[in-house]
Amino acid sequence: MEQREFAKHLRRQMTDSENKLWRHLRAHRLNGEKFRRQQPIGTYVVDFVHFGARLIVEADGGQHNGAPHDERRDAWLRAQGFKVMRFWNNEIMGNLDGVLATVMAAVAETPSLSPPLPNPSPARGEGLLLPSPLAGEGRGERGRKRE
Repeated sequence: MEQREFAKHLRRQMTDSENKLWRHLRAHRLNGEKFRRQQPIGTYVVDFVHFGARLIVEADGGQHNGAPHDERRDAWLRAQGFKVMRFWNNEIMGNLDGVLATVMAAVAETPSLSPPLPNPSPARGEGLLLPSPLAGEGRGERGRKRE
């Protein structure tokens, strides 16, 4: 199965803890931050990712307890510039507020990679009035030389 198809399959088959976490991460619900779910990155599919903060959030069951595959995967993702956070399913189910606070803190401590938005243009008639570069040169309104 191709990576994108596998990711779609995983989105349809999310665990209870993934669903619970996703309800709070989706649609900019966590402090206005954008997360994606079951996202392919390289040869892996991560549970949740915030690309701006380069943060990956994983919801893990018992099968992930010290698995060598997870260690290789996390090392590769870190080499790509991502921070990987793993939470046990029972932690998500029993302490969701603590998990969300930890994720929010990780997003907040990561400098934004996007450039700051420019200031909007001032409304008509507002803004800083600067002297005309033609002022004092004997020119009228339209730049014609006065006679």
